[in-house]
Amino acid sequence: MPEGDSVWKLARRLDRQLAGHAVVRSDFRTPRLATRDVAGRTVLGHDTHGKHLLTRLSGLAGSPAATLHSHLRMDGSWSTLAPGKRLPGRVQPHVRLVLTLDDDRTVHGIRLHDLDLVPTDREHDLVGHLGPDPLREDWDADEAVRRLRADPALPLVTALLDQRRMAGLGNLWANELAFLVGVSPWTPIGDVDVERLVGRAATMLQHSATVDGAYQVTTGSPVRGDDHWVVGRQRFGCRRCRGPVSTAEEVAGDAANRFTWWCPACQPGPGPEARVGVRPGAAAARPRRSSRSSRDRR
Repeated sequence: MPEGDSVWKLARRLDRQLAGHAVVRSDFRTPRLATRDVAGRTVLGHDTHGKHLLTRLSGLAGSPAATLHSHLRMDGSWSTLAPGKRLPGRVQPHVRLVLTLDDDRTVHGIRLHDLDLVPTDREHDLVGHLGPDPLREDWDADEAVRRLRADPALPLVTALLDQRRMAGLGNLWANELAFLVGVSPWTPIGDVDVERLVGRAATMLQHSATVDGAYQVTTGSPVRGDDHWVVGRQRFGCRRCRGPVSTAEEVAGDAANRFTWWCPACQPGPGPEARVGVRPGAAAARPRRSSRSSRDRR
């Protein structure tokens, strides 16, 4: 699932594939950018802030350096193809951007969301609202703590999903962190040791992004089905106590209330009735598979 570590790893892959290469042709297939052209610019590299990808391009005569901004949400991807290779026909309608490089490779942005092209010195207009990101050099743990504490009544999982407070944590990390803290996902954030929570979250996200074999593993075991404490384990039970894992459906279109997993035995505290902005009875726990389609506060 695309979270901050997913996008960070994507940026490193794209650096290896694209950095230093010039764009000889560009084709934006989204109405707002249809007339824009980045041909002649060189790919300088990639940066991330939370779940946002920033592709930096060199300037041209009379035109400043530019940044191509994209958000993957749940279904976006980037694909680099060797000369003469083509994407499958079923994917073609979803292509939003094609870049042809100086070695005849083609780069396809597929199902990209929030696609923007701005001068690099205006990146802040697009990502300035985001909270501190543990995967950035300017990571500020104290600021993340301050922002998470700003609304102490907010449920833990809701606060962690709000990218304006701390960027990069998605639904998997929010649910697993609630388990590791030992409280219900809907425990007020003010009742939690936020400094310890932020430290653990940062360490886990950094470990996931940078250590081979550790990607989105929260238990220490990379074996599929054994890599998470509660997420995806509604059929298998809690990895710690082996008791049942409960789930609560997402609230459609509500970024604060995603599909949630928790172990009632290991995570005491409020149930889904404490969800923010949800009428009583609308978020009953259900022991079945998720259909995770709603968006984070990006």
